[in-house]
Amino acid sequence: MNLHEYQAKELFARFGLPVLPGQVAATPEEAADVAASLGGTVVLKAQVLVGGRGKAGGVKLASSPEEAGRLARDILSLTIKGLPVRKVLVARAAEIERELYLSVVLDRAARQPLVMLSAEGGVEIEEVAKTNPERIVRHAIGASGLRAYQARSLFAPLLRDAKLVAQATDILLKLWNVYRDGDCTLAEINPLAITPQGQLLALDAKVILDDNAEFRHREWSTWRDPADETPGARLARES
Repeated sequence: MNLHEYQAKELFARFGLPVLPGQVAATPEEAADVAASLGGTVVLKAQVLVGGRGKAGGVKLASSPEEAGRLARDILSLTIKGLPVRKVLVARAAEIERELYLSVVLDRAARQPLVMLSAEGGVEIEEVAKTNPERIVRHAIGASGLRAYQARSLFAPLLRDAKLVAQATDILLKLWNVYRDGDCTLAEINPLAITPQGQLLALDAKVILDDNAEFRHREWSTWRDPADETPGARLARES
């Protein structure tokens, strides 16, 4: 089961990952109210279970509640890759100095979890794999799990700053907890942003849950909405 970004961020926050405050809105008026409560510049993101939201006009910045309401109206009128936008996430915006990609994903061929890390954040990892495969660092997680020293060793060559490495290590270990304890097949942060103040933030979140583990998670039934699925995904789940 794919989660919307707002649902994935709720799950991330539960495990202590650094996500910015935000709320989901279903109307322009709700979006304006959320923007007013957050203050400052906000980002509005279409909540659809497909990629390419930005290119389709589904991600916008607003500097006032009034602008947030106007932009939310535009976004809520969109259909992205066959799916109508029914909700927008309104979240506090952040200054970004650098973007990384980080995920824990099920390597189906090897039948074990895999950490994937890249300096090419903010773009789809499939595109990085095609154009710059050498920029993706991979680390298989064995039966003993992910250790702090292993996480540090992945980030040290990339960040070269002790404070950033410490933050990134903590984030990866928590992301591993999300993946393991949340029964995921994918837990992804893209981008994992570094601010000018040297803070790491999970600015986007993507989570895919293992349907076989649904009996362990009562809350999953409230997260699933067949109307948010593509016809192909719905057919695959129901067959």
